Amino acid sequence: MIFNSLTPELIQRRHRVHDTCRQFNRSPSKGNLLRLKSLFARYGEDVFIEQGFYCDYGDKITLGQRVYININCTILDGGEVTIGNDCLIGPNVQILTINHDTSATDRLNKNNYAEDIHIESNVWIGAGTIILPGINIGSNAVIGAGSVVTKNIQANCLYAGNPAKKIRQLDETEST
Repeated sequence: MIFNSLTPELIQRRHRVHDTCRQFNRSPSKGNLLRLKSLFARYGEDVFIEQGFYCDYGDKITLGQRVYININCTILDGGEVTIGNDCLIGPNVQILTINHDTSATDRLNKNNYAEDIHIESNVWIGAGTIILPGINIGSNAVIGAGSVVTKNIQANCLYAGNPAKKIRQLDETEST
């Protein structure tokens, strides 16, 4: 989906959302957490977000039940970001729905392209992971720290690396 992020409405929305994020990050009180969560399209019970959270619009983010987002998470949400129940998002994770033209000439047009990201339930995303636009992550998957996710992630599998590659199938009874 192509969209113009430089419209007055979107610039104003980003300023309001960034102000809410800064307020939460300065003082991560229950009240400021509630203000932050009120930006989202939907959020479940027992969602906890640590200090250092940033997003652009908020209204395209959906969080399931019992989601934990660790420190310094950035979500560029020009497209929808859906995070299922019981997900663990490690510190310094980036979830990026936005892309730009690769052609230098076309890039002068300043087009933004948004592709949705869907993370199913019970996923653990390790510290420092970067998730690129258009990715789907299957339930019960684990993504190793420092990974760059450039392709869809199968359910019940461990992926790691840059780019992230399948390491192995996970057994339901194992602990990592």
